[in-house]
Amino acid sequence: MAFIKNIEAKMKMALWIAIASMLTSIIVSALAFSYSKKMITEERKHIYVLDKNIPLVAVSTNIEDNREVEYKADVETFHQLFFTLPPDDKFIENQLQKAMYLIDASGIAQYNTLKEKGYYTNLVATSSISTCTMDSIQLDMNTGHFIFYGKQKIQRPSMITIRSLITEGWLIDQPRTDNNPHGVLITKWKTLENKDLENEAKKLFQ
Repeated sequence: MAFIKNIEAKMKMALWIAIASMLTSIIVSALAFSYSKKMITEERKHIYVLDKNIPLVAVSTNIEDNREVEYKADVETFHQLFFTLPPDDKFIENQLQKAMYLIDASGIAQYNTLKEKGYYTNLVATSSISTCTMDSIQLDMNTGHFIFYGKQKIQRPSMITIRSLITEGWLIDQPRTDNNPHGVLITKWKTLENKDLENEAKKLFQ
């Protein structure tokens, strides 16, 4: 009888050991799966480029680390393209075409409004130069909303006009392309203020 009880005890012990081993294996597998998933997720946040000076050497950078900088750079670039224009219709067309890759239909709407008012034609006809400088950008990374603060300078043959330039819009992510390397699209863009701050007559030399 004692022998039988001893056998039963050993069988129960073996069963508990087997169950414990199985549970341990499941826990270890779950942890390994979780760690692997985390590593894959982190890896997908990186992009890889080749160093031009050293062939076939990959350099990884985290996309999120510089996203705010990229957002602000995209906003500044768009305003430079849209408002910095010489009296050259072909150059203006080329600049605005580049700008339209960075914005949705709200940019086209403002372009059409300025075109209908003869703004671009007037720049060429009067040999005027428009330049845009940025003062600051207020950006909410949670909502993607931005406010651009800058100045627009228009140099006419006889007058220099300085205007305030305040615009707002929202930023959304999109796939990176050659025409939109930051992968950022400006949406719902509108001008909040664009009024004359200063008018200075040019000195004409005889």
